[in-house]
Amino acid sequence: MGTKISRRDFLASSAAAGLFTIVPSRVLGQNGQTPPSEKLNIACIGVGGRGADDVQAVSTENFVAFCDVDDNRAAGIYNKFPNVKTYRDFRVMLEKEEKHIDAVVVATPDHIHAPAAIMAMKMGKHVYCEKPLSHSVYESRMMSRTARQMKVATQMGNQAHAWETLRVIVEVIRSGIIGNIREVHSWSNRPIWPQNINRPSETPDPPAHLDWDLWLGPAPYRPYHPVYLPFNWRGWWDFGTGAIGDMACHIIDPAFWALQPGAPTSVESRVVGGNKETGPAASIVKFDFPAQSDKPGISFYWYDGGLKPFSPEELGLTRKMSGSATLYIGEKGKIMGDHGSAPRLLPETKMADFKKPPQTLPRAKNGHHQEWITACKGGPEALSNFDYAGPLTEMVLLGNIAIRSGEKIVWDSEKLEITNNPEANQLVKREYRPGWTL
Repeated sequence: MGTKISRRDFLASSAAAGLFTIVPSRVLGQNGQTPPSEKLNIACIGVGGRGADDVQAVSTENFVAFCDVDDNRAAGIYNKFPNVKTYRDFRVMLEKEEKHIDAVVVATPDHIHAPAAIMAMKMGKHVYCEKPLSHSVYESRMMSRTARQMKVATQMGNQAHAWETLRVIVEVIRSGIIGNIREVHSWSNRPIWPQNINRPSETPDPPAHLDWDLWLGPAPYRPYHPVYLPFNWRGWWDFGTGAIGDMACHIIDPAFWALQPGAPTSVESRVVGGNKETGPAASIVKFDFPAQSDKPGISFYWYDGGLKPFSPEELGLTRKMSGSATLYIGEKGKIMGDHGSAPRLLPETKMADFKKPPQTLPRAKNGHHQEWITACKGGPEALSNFDYAGPLTEMVLLGNIAIRSGEKIVWDSEKLEITNNPEANQLVKREYRPGWTL
């Protein structure tokens, strides 16, 4: 029997062989089109809402199958690509189409991310997964570990990670222009969905276009109610990860990337409202990271629900801070940057003499999704791959454990354990309904 090679290895070796082979231009795609032989075969899980945007972003490739539990939400994509097979259960899709699929895009509610992505990776499929990477800290660790073991190309959907402005922020922070940084303050205008509410008592029948049991997936069973769908699931702990889960993988991203703080040793929070069912109306979360050999300890602060840090005195009394931004406080000064915007030294009069540091990070010329597709085809790894995105998501979701427990938690990252609170430790890993596993 001949030696088996992966499609990724085949594409990479074919590209190298092409240097020494004369091939007609129509095969190489010199008319501006990617030849079919070089396209990935992609399956998409969740194609309504954010998933529809992901489908469009990878539409340079070949679609094998779409999966969605809500026919109405998926209708736009189904109608746009009428020849692509459709499924409701991603497990059935992956099993039936396994030999035809190279890569999978996961754009479901948070509680489905890990079961879908890990199943695909265990089959040797490359995976793009929306943020946050997972619903629990344990799932994030398992997703990073599985990606490494299977040697697949991965990317988390924090799209700004590929923006020029974000990579410039990372380069500026690393340049040492404000010295060692001891505090980072990040804030968001989320939640923009209901939180601090109780579970509804009404139990209407689910609509025919929705498979409610599949939508619940590994989450504990509860009756259908329209309060959860199509967007407000984000505030419910069984399905979403609240304001910090929705936005911190975006807004904290440049600070986490630039400073590489490792894992926090303790996390604590202050909240407005909140209950066992949903996230609070507002929260402040503090993450403490230990000193490293060449860097002091550092504290990250997160604010949501309209809360913000005190405005820096360098902004004056009339300048307002935006709804989503990050403030870096260093030994030699401060930097503030709105989410996705260029960094600004404070006071801003310092910008007159500011010179961008040398470029040290590659640029994603074709965007976040295409960076992943290039990696799938044997190119450089995508920069929000699961080795990076896993620890970032772990940090973020530890914030939710502090919010839910109401106490400071002490974290042992190596053991994947909260050491001072057995009840809070139960939130590191969730129990799945029968039929659902990693």
